[in-house]
Amino acid sequence: MAFFRTCDGVGRRDFLRAGAAGGAGLTLANYLQMTHADQIRAEATAESAIFINLNGGPSHLDTFDPKPDAPDEYRGEFDPIQTSVSGISISEHLPKLAQVMDKFCILRGVTHNVAAHQLGTEYINTGNRPLPSLKYPGFSAVVSRELSGPPELPQAVAIPRSQQQAGFLGVRYVPMNTSALPQVGKPFRVRGMSLSGGLTISDVEKRRNLLTQLDTTFHGVEENDQLLEALDQFGQQAHTMISSPISRRAFDVSQEDPVFTKPFGETGLGGSCLLALRLVEAGVRFVTVTNGGWDTHRDNWTSLADRQLPPLDEALSALFAGLESRGLLDSTIVYVTGEFGRTPKINTERVGRDHYARNMFMLLAGGGVKGGQVLGESDEKGTMPKNDGFSPDDVAASFYHALGIDHNKEYHTNTSRPVMIVRNGTVIPEVFA
Repeated sequence: MAFFRTCDGVGRRDFLRAGAAGGAGLTLANYLQMTHADQIRAEATAESAIFINLNGGPSHLDTFDPKPDAPDEYRGEFDPIQTSVSGISISEHLPKLAQVMDKFCILRGVTHNVAAHQLGTEYINTGNRPLPSLKYPGFSAVVSRELSGPPELPQAVAIPRSQQQAGFLGVRYVPMNTSALPQVGKPFRVRGMSLSGGLTISDVEKRRNLLTQLDTTFHGVEENDQLLEALDQFGQQAHTMISSPISRRAFDVSQEDPVFTKPFGETGLGGSCLLALRLVEAGVRFVTVTNGGWDTHRDNWTSLADRQLPPLDEALSALFAGLESRGLLDSTIVYVTGEFGRTPKINTERVGRDHYARNMFMLLAGGGVKGGQVLGESDEKGTMPKNDGFSPDDVAASFYHALGIDHNKEYHTNTSRPVMIVRNGTVIPEVFA
């Protein structure tokens, strides 16, 4: 599998180096030691969520906000095509998505000012502008805390791994990483789920016994330690998930009918979207799919036309149609975004586009979202929102709203500091109109 590195040197593998302390994502074994959900949602239009992270920052002008009448130094090399919804055009390299425009909503004129990969990713993945003094929890951590699910399955899964941190909520709320990309039509094994490396169920039982000893030894000494609190759930969950046919079946994409899987194609993104569908169908509340390669400073149009857009077009259109055919689209909200957009004015020396956070696109679908519409507008060159625009905070508030989670709800850090889930966002009512 490919591991893309963005221009500031941050690679997918780098997010793993923080380990449990950073909360950026764990393998199954570590996840089972540290995860626990303790609250249930209120009313919601969505039961589960799929968050698709286009890592690197995709160009808005060359995808979902084309500007065919802009000057040559802005418009780029692609032409727009009409979608199935009258009056809405997107890039010519997204023909399959154009045909299912009725199933998703385009947000244009989303704007912020954090144009560095890691900080931009933190912002988009939490709905809160990053602060040096506080690590906000990502969507997967909040959903894991607020929603309940089947005991045989994790609350949150990341394919292949997550860039969402648990923040001050602690390591028990990190997602489980698959650590690999599934391939359509082939059996898929999650490390640990298949007991690889010689691990047996008896080993799990031994760890449960060790936990009992730890509880006895450290009782009254480490009562507030988040790691030991998370370990309290390890033994039973590990045994349940590893021995459960439900969990094995949910992760095995090879069990799907080839007729159903064909539209997903043969790419890692297609396999990831297929697995995401299977997981929410089984009862997983939150699935993150990460797709890299969008950091197109150089050779922007060749990269997009040959490598990035065809798999995105194929996988997303298949995901929307597949969710609908399984009766899951109305109960699953899908959120597609990068960390920022790219410069409207072309970098002619490198034939590319550079970082640009002041204008970008986002996509929402399912879970009460009204498809077939474009909300927001950018100016004639795609440089800024034409009016007020939307902030990542607003989109995050709307995302949580669909899941029945009050974005104004306060959590408390381990120093008793009250912190709202989303500090500055406002729900966008038109998304659900």
